[in-house]
Amino acid sequence: MKIVLAAAAIYALLSPAVTLAEDWYPSKFGADDTLGAANSLSPEGVLAAVKLVKTGKVYRLGVETGSTSPAYPPRNYKITILQLDDGTGTPSGSNLLTGNDDLLQTWVGIGSQIDGLGHIGINHVYYNGVPAKDFVKVPGLTKFSISDIPPIVTRGVLLDFVGLKGKGMLPAGTALNSADIKAAASAQGVTINKGDVVILHTGWLAMATQDPAAFIKGEPGLGVEGAQYLAGIGVVAVGADTFAVEVMPHETVGQAFPVHQELIPKNGIYILENMDTRELIKDHAYEFLFVLGQPRLVGAVQAIINPVAIR
Repeated sequence: MKIVLAAAAIYALLSPAVTLAEDWYPSKFGADDTLGAANSLSPEGVLAAVKLVKTGKVYRLGVETGSTSPAYPPRNYKITILQLDDGTGTPSGSNLLTGNDDLLQTWVGIGSQIDGLGHIGINHVYYNGVPAKDFVKVPGLTKFSISDIPPIVTRGVLLDFVGLKGKGMLPAGTALNSADIKAAASAQGVTINKGDVVILHTGWLAMATQDPAAFIKGEPGLGVEGAQYLAGIGVVAVGADTFAVEVMPHETVGQAFPVHQELIPKNGIYILENMDTRELIKDHAYEFLFVLGQPRLVGAVQAIINPVAIR
């Protein structure tokens, strides 16, 4: 027995990810909370964000969703058009009705997507200390479903790290932490507030068409300390023009998506992946009204999205 206990103690020292202290729950929003940072959304925040609209220009932040969309392997997309007629059959009714339908077979975590609070955990424990066995079921999540997230309508802030660092595209492995975030915000003359959605522009989305394999292999992105900084401010969601939002390779060798863990289970912050920031950057649109009404997929972990920015 002593040998077993000693071995367990050694394993614990060598495996901090498995034995992380449980001081990250219960949530600051309450022990029974299931919405996380979405609790920071408010009518007052919407009214304040609406005042940012000066031109009425609308930007779509979602990329096209299709067979070539950015997707973390083995995720894929397949659509089948079900022809009610093929252009040669007999139309229906005296009004000669014809038409088509479609059948979609896809992972919902491809292209532009939102990661819900049931997506990432720490040693099978998820947001607010909820064990996987209590809500993860094959027919769908019984808690933290995408369908339960309220519409995210708030102030959006875009941070231009390409402009800050004077590069056309940040190289893979470039970690963006609090010093970078503060420098970008200062250079753009914006502040990040509680309840905001923060989106990072790294230029990496261009790699999705230039070299799809390289796009998925690594990326510039948010570092752990940067995630902690944004969580401390109280942001609702963090997005980027990359497939995972966080820096890859990771800052600490051997870890797996530590920024996801910092944002989702520890702080209830939603992640927005593969955001198309190019038009916003072209117009120097660094703050705007952010609007997302995600599909209410019951029991879903993630969802394909097309949020819009209005300025």
